[in-house]
Amino acid sequence: MEKKRIVFTGGGSAGHVTPNLALIRELNQKEWDIFYIGSKKGIEKELIEKINTPYYPISSGKLRRYIDFENIIDMFRVLKGCMEARKILRKLKPHIVFSKGGFVSVPVIVAAKLLKIPIFIHESDLTPGLANKISQRFATRIFTSFEETIKYFPKNKTTFIGSPIRREILQGSADKGRAYLDFHRKLPILTIMGGSLGAKKINETIRGTIVQLTKKYQIVHICGKNNIDQKMTDIKGYKQFEYIHEELADILAATDIVITRGGSNSIFEFLALKIPMIIIPLTLQQSRGDQILNAKVFEKKGYSLTLVEEELTTETIISYLDNVFEKRKEIKIAMNTYTKTDALSFLMNEINETTSIER
Repeated sequence: MEKKRIVFTGGGSAGHVTPNLALIRELNQKEWDIFYIGSKKGIEKELIEKINTPYYPISSGKLRRYIDFENIIDMFRVLKGCMEARKILRKLKPHIVFSKGGFVSVPVIVAAKLLKIPIFIHESDLTPGLANKISQRFATRIFTSFEETIKYFPKNKTTFIGSPIRREILQGSADKGRAYLDFHRKLPILTIMGGSLGAKKINETIRGTIVQLTKKYQIVHICGKNNIDQKMTDIKGYKQFEYIHEELADILAATDIVITRGGSNSIFEFLALKIPMIIIPLTLQQSRGDQILNAKVFEKKGYSLTLVEEELTTETIISYLDNVFEKRKEIKIAMNTYTKTDALSFLMNEINETTSIER
C-alpha cells in the first residue's frame, strides 16, 4: 500500500516547532512518509534532525513590520525560498502541508498553493503572527489555540481546537522527577523556564535571590544554552540545566509552581498539567507583544499571575511567588473549568480525512 506523504513547516523559535513534533510522533510511520521544510540555520533544523525526519532547508527572510533596508534583501530571499520550496514539493508530492508559522513557512505555503496542495495552518497565539496573516489567504483550513483568535481569520475555514499538547508531557511521574533531581517532599518544587534560549534577566533575578528562595522551595532552573553558573552548582536545593528533554515530563509532574515566558505552547501544557504559573512575557522591545496578550488572557481566567519584565526584581519575584503559592488551590480550581480539547486527535482526524479525499 502506498504511504501518504506530509510536509511540515515552521520555525524561528521552538514554539513554532514543538506542536509539529507532537503531530509527527502521533503519525503512524507505517502509513506516512514525513518530511520537514525549514530554514538553513534555525532552531527547527536542530530539533527535527534529532528525530531522524528528512529535513529540507530553504532560503528565508525575516518578516518585519517596520521600514528597513534589509526588507528589500529579504524579499529576494523569500522569492528564492519560494522557488526552492516549489522544487522540493514537486519532488516529494505531499498530500498535505502543515504549517506552524514563522517566517520560513511563507515560501512553503505559497509554493504549496501554486501546486494545489492542501494547506493546514495552526496559530498558537492570541493574535496571529505576520507569517500567518500573510498565509491565511492560501490556507485550506486554519486552527487556533485560543477561541478569541477566530475573529482574525476567515470564519468559513477557521476552527478553535486548543493547543496540540505533546502526549508524553502528560505522562510524567512525580516520584521519578524527585528522584532524578534528588529532591525531597518537605519543600515544594519551583521550576523556572525562560524559553529555548533562556532569559538573561530572569536568570539573574533568580540567582540574585537564591538564598531566600531555597529556604522555601527546591528549585529547577532551566536557564538556556551556555547559561549555567558554575559558582552555584553546589547550592543545596538548586539544580541548573541548559535544557531538559527526556526527563521534563517527570520534573513537571513533581513541580508545584512554574515561572515561565508567555509562549502559548508552554502555558497550555502547564494548564493541562494544572501547574500554577507566574508568566513573565517577552517585552515589546523583544517581541510583537503576543506573549503579553497570552499572559493577560490566562491571568483573566485565573490560571496565572503576570509579572512584566520591567517590574522584575528580587523583591517582586518573592512577592509574586508567595502570592501564587497562597492562591494555588484557587488557581487549580480555575484550571479545572478549562474545557480541555484533544487538539492532537482532532488534527489527526482532519489530516486523515483530507488526505483520504485527496487520494
